Amino acid sequence: MKRIIIGLLVVLLIIGIAAAVIKGPQVKRALAVKHLFDYDRIVANFSNMDKVFPVQRYAASENPHVWGKTPEDLPEFVTLGGEQVRLTDWLEETDTTAFLVIRGNDIVFEDYYKGTHADDRRISWSMSKSFVSAIFGTALERGEISSLDDKVTDYIPEMADSAYSDATLLNVLNMSSGVGFNEDYMDQDSDINRMGRAIAWGDSMDGFSRSLKVQDRAPGTARHYVSIDTHILGMVLRSATGETFHELFETRLWSKLGASHSGYYITDEGGVAFVLGGLNMTTRDYALFGALFRDGGKWNGEQVVPADWVAASTAKSAPSPDIADPFDYGYQWWVPENADGDFYANGIYGQTIYINPKANIVIVKNSADREFTEAGPRGMSPKHEGVLVSQQISEHYSR
Repeated sequence: MKRIIIGLLVVLLIIGIAAAVIKGPQVKRALAVKHLFDYDRIVANFSNMDKVFPVQRYAASENPHVWGKTPEDLPEFVTLGGEQVRLTDWLEETDTTAFLVIRGNDIVFEDYYKGTHADDRRISWSMSKSFVSAIFGTALERGEISSLDDKVTDYIPEMADSAYSDATLLNVLNMSSGVGFNEDYMDQDSDINRMGRAIAWGDSMDGFSRSLKVQDRAPGTARHYVSIDTHILGMVLRSATGETFHELFETRLWSKLGASHSGYYITDEGGVAFVLGGLNMTTRDYALFGALFRDGGKWNGEQVVPADWVAASTAKSAPSPDIADPFDYGYQWWVPENADGDFYANGIYGQTIYINPKANIVIVKNSADREFTEAGPRGMSPKHEGVLVSQQISEHYSR
């Protein structure tokens, strides 16, 4: 009996060692994800996501776009909640790591904070969603996608027994798919955090999406922001075009813009891009995408994204939200309240590409704001204040 017990222990030990070897990268990644947003690590982590996750890289352009430079001071004060706030204090308050203002083709303001640098490849988080929308517009123009009224299952039949069985492409673009999904980043048991752990442990994003079975509401009845909707759009694009998302991103966007530095997408272990928030590039290269949309989808004389898609995707079209929200929504783009043609891409922890075509302005803000969900001292969220600040800066530079 003693020999049998010893033998079993040896077998278990061998299995444990083998599992540790096989799952070693996943264990390391899971530990890194657990500490991704720690106070003393978040800034460095947000510029080094390729040290945590598998990635797909994209080379810098052989003919990089060159911004002109006409430096001008930022406004000293902005008005928030009826209060005059020193802008430098607000940038510090919201843990800004980069701030860039483009007017026309010129950089009028640029600075980097908290020990970061101009050539850092910074995580987009949900700003990435707006890039997916741009590619979706090219697929619709080419006839690879027939209509926004098509169902998700027309392109991904295997989703027929999922929460997306009745959703149309328009519903998903508008964040009104109806899928039951908890996006509370502060809740460790939420769906968004379960998804993050699934990626860390090497699970498939497609498989995770198919596992969602609960519908909270009928598709199209209310806007309920859930990041997994954007992954569904990525699945639709791959099915409709027969190309990987990496190929679509490279050929239809990245290669057109003249990126000054390389960039990369976080992927799952199968190489599928984390399209809902995994894009990483420099702040200046984010501005290229902003300028593309500011200029109606045209860049260097080429219509890269259809002009009618730029107009439609950046205008309010989503149904009213299921909870109070001062912002409107288009096709994976945010629209300010009382917008005057301005719109923006937004990501958690304070990432923004704000675009104001009338003022000829693009503003990019990267941050590591751990309080991004909390109302600040003036009773508004950092996101809400960020839009108000961007609007005032646009007015300042367009006088």
